[in-house]
Amino acid sequence: MSCRRGKANPDAHTKLQLFADSGGFCQNPNCNKNLFVHIKKKRRFHIAEMAHIFGASSDGPRSDINLSDIEKGKYENLILLCPNCHTIIDKAEEEYPDSLISEWKKNHTDNIKQLFGIRKYKNRYEVRKHIEPLLNENHTIFKEYGPMTEERYNPESDMPFLWRKKIHQFILPNNRKILSIIEMNYEYLSKEEIKIFEVFKQHVHDFESKHLNKEEANGKQFPKKINEVFK
Repeated sequence: MSCRRGKANPDAHTKLQLFADSGGFCQNPNCNKNLFVHIKKKRRFHIAEMAHIFGASSDGPRSDINLSDIEKGKYENLILLCPNCHTIIDKAEEEYPDSLISEWKKNHTDNIKQLFGIRKYKNRYEVRKHIEPLLNENHTIFKEYGPMTEERYNPESDMPFLWRKKIHQFILPNNRKILSIIEMNYEYLSKEEIKIFEVFKQHVHDFESKHLNKEEANGKQFPKKINEVFK
């Protein structure tokens, strides 16, 4: 996600939070363009751009002299857009005031949560019923396409490409759905499950850092016991 504005540049956690809230789509409600692009077998990238609601510089679009550079780089002052929408809101700033852009972001985030089925449930059974299919899908993808398959020894195999593609299309969004559903229903967790969930949360952050921010470290490994929570 491109943004080079010194102290107004968001940190890695903010970038991941923006991507999670966007669901991988431009947050302009009149656009909703998919921000992930796959071209042929070896080309995969995203076109997401972080736009400042209040301009990063004092003479930028929708500038606010009362905000520090650090505040301008915070999550609250950023929205995730496709390159076209980013250009439009900055070049026609009078038509796109901060209140409108902030409304886009809030509504998009709320819609994504509704789409993902993120809400408060009546009991543990209901929570389990909604996270189990997501956990099962991730497990199946890892088993059939992941780095431990026999295909890893075949230099001509398409499996590594398919694995990376499915990470972006399924595993990353599924992880975020699971996280959000559990956080919304945190009170139903037992003490032991809380410990497991905290490890899972760190795994999700590290996994996103590796596959979205291109960090080399693998980070926290997937805690298998998360598959048993709410049972």
